[in-house]
Amino acid sequence: MVDMTALILACDEEKNIGLCINSLKGLVKRIVVIDSGSSDNTVNIANKLGAEVLFHPWENYSKQYIWGEENAHITTKWIFRIDADERLTDQSAAEIERLCKENDSTDINGIVVRFKVTFMGKDLKHGGIYPFKKLLIYKKGIGYMEERNMDEHIVLRSGKSIELKNDSLHYDYKDLSAWIDKHNKYSSREVMDYFDSLNRKIDVSGMSKGAKFKRFVKFNIYYKLPLGTRAHIYYLYRYYWKKGFLDGKEGKMFAFLQAYWYRFLVDAKIYEKENMK
Repeated sequence: MVDMTALILACDEEKNIGLCINSLKGLVKRIVVIDSGSSDNTVNIANKLGAEVLFHPWENYSKQYIWGEENAHITTKWIFRIDADERLTDQSAAEIERLCKENDSTDINGIVVRFKVTFMGKDLKHGGIYPFKKLLIYKKGIGYMEERNMDEHIVLRSGKSIELKNDSLHYDYKDLSAWIDKHNKYSSREVMDYFDSLNRKIDVSGMSKGAKFKRFVKFNIYYKLPLGTRAHIYYLYRYYWKKGFLDGKEGKMFAFLQAYWYRFLVDAKIYEKENMK
């Protein structure tokens, strides 16, 4: 077991929360669920599995997480940010335990977790989706959550991060309607960040290499392309250049929805904000 606290943000996650919590048992000392008002069985499941549950009204992801970290009274060496639809495997949990213990007193202050992404029941191996990487584990007081409306990352104040070799799982048991609803909300937050970026410099210091690269591409290349056209280019890149077609029907659906629904919806909302004043 690692001297670690896991923080999980949740709302109506009864289909996912149990698997997430169970995958953490034996690895972390504490599991804290920050619930924003679940109307299903999420809180009961979390309590029965031994997690602590705190309640806080939803604002956005970063503010919710920051509130959770500040109010969970964390005393452990390490903190693990994990979503309810994410879970560890035996192999990734064992690797996390080893790396945390080996780097207890080194300048490795963060760990990048890599995921297999499942969409409509299929693991996506192409289209630039696999592996999905995020810096999720960090030493208390050294890592922190940046305050953004969308695409928020854990940032290190000092030291370096290291990447896991074993995959964890990103598997949401909710249906496609829930995916669409979630990405509709994501698109509104993305628009807020887009307009914020026009007025301030994007700081990427302290972020993992992968997060720095994605942030640079998004704001220095993607958003410089013509509105609307960029969603089409995004689709061509994902589906053809990154060979998303090799993932079959699910790969086609994922690339199409990401580009012509989500990314184009962001553009439409940007246009609306600029022209419907």
